[in-house]
Amino acid sequence: MDGTSSGDLTDDLSALDFAAVAPEEFARIVKGLSAQQLAEVMRGELRTRILGEVFGRMRQQFRPEAAGGLTALIRWKITGESDAVYETAIADGGCRVTAGRSDAEPRTTLVMADAEFLKLVSGNGNPVTMFMTRKLKVAGDVGLASGLTRYFDIPKA
Repeated sequence: MDGTSSGDLTDDLSALDFAAVAPEEFARIVKGLSAQQLAEVMRGELRTRILGEVFGRMRQQFRPEAAGGLTALIRWKITGESDAVYETAIADGGCRVTAGRSDAEPRTTLVMADAEFLKLVSGNGNPVTMFMTRKLKVAGDVGLASGLTRYFDIPKA
C-alpha cells in the first residue's frame, strides 16, 4: 500500500464522476491500485457505479471492423461481495450490453473477481496469464474468449 487508507481511497473514488473519466485515466487509476485496494473499492454503491460505467462504455469501445460478421453472446460474471452478471451481444456489426442474465445460451462465459475484471478491461491484466492462473475462468468457446480484446479498444495506462 502507498500509505493511503482504503477509506480515503474509497472516498476519493466515490467523489469521481466516472462518466467524465477518460478510459486512459481509468486505466492509470486501476494500474496504481493493488488487487486488495481494487477489491476494497468494489463494494456497495461504488461497485455498482463502476460496473455500470465500464459496461456502459463497452458499446463505444467496440470495433465493428474487427468483429466483421461475428455473432456471439458473451456473458460476464463478476464475483465479489455479490455476483454481477452482464451480457454483451455482438451481431450485425454492433454491440449491445445488458445487465442481468438472459435466457439465451451464451457462446462464452467469463467469470472473474472484481480486481481481475478491472485489470482486464483497463488493459492492466494479461487475459492469457489470468486464464492460466485460474483468475479468469472461461466456459464455452475459449477461442472466442481469447480473441475478445481485439474487438474492443482497450485503454493503455
